[in-house]
Amino acid sequence: MAGLRTARRGDSKRPSGPPSARAPHPRRTAWLRIPFGTPRRRRSVLVLVLVAGLGGFGGWALYGSDWFRVRDVKAVGTRVLTPDEVVAAARVPRNAPLLSVDTGATVRRIRARLPRIRTVEVIRSWPGTIALKVSERTPELVQRSGGNYREVDREGVRFATVRTVPKGVPLLEMAVSDSPSLSRFGTGRLRRAAADAVGQLPGAVRKDLRTVRVTSYDSLTLELTGARTVVWGSSERGAEKARVLTALLKAAHGARHFDVSVPSAPAAAGS
Repeated sequence: MAGLRTARRGDSKRPSGPPSARAPHPRRTAWLRIPFGTPRRRRSVLVLVLVAGLGGFGGWALYGSDWFRVRDVKAVGTRVLTPDEVVAAARVPRNAPLLSVDTGATVRRIRARLPRIRTVEVIRSWPGTIALKVSERTPELVQRSGGNYREVDREGVRFATVRTVPKGVPLLEMAVSDSPSLSRFGTGRLRRAAADAVGQLPGAVRKDLRTVRVTSYDSLTLELTGARTVVWGSSERGAEKARVLTALLKAAHGARHFDVSVPSAPAAAGS
């Protein structure tokens, strides 16, 4: 009996039959055998995961959080206008994400509401400030407009209405209603020609300038203090004309009429 038990015990450890008939060994679960590849590939996967996570967090921080929102709007560079006027014209939405502020639309709103503004730069100052850096137009001339005056800048742009003539700014008179230049060049270009002539004058001459009269594109006349007049001609060769006029005023003290329309052949005459 003891031998029989021993044999049965041995049979359970060594199954009979050929090796091909034996039961196969169980395989490990498939997910335990998925490789991560080489160390370089593992690092690349880790970096991609980190970048995706940081990108999502960054997007939330910039647009969804309260960290980077518009808290303050400031304006710098004003001379005649006040910073509050520029800020009001900009209409930057408060508490909006700083990155969502449309800078182009902000510039257009300021220029549309404040023609005196010549240039605008919108600057994001983190974490929550919009800075408006502006420059204003400078009047080279003024035109009568009813009981007031319209300021004209170096580009011939009429940009603001004032009640009195600013100190040191000459008057612009446009007598071109019957001139062919009006239809050919337009009033804007004629104003620009007059402003360009004023801009070419040296300070010593400009302080004596009282009126610029335009009768055509090729006919500009300057009226100075002391009942002196200068035939300027067109706005072309303005720098050369200014130099000749300066020398002519020094050389002909008693003259009242000057002609520099052809700077190579200037002329001066008495009363």
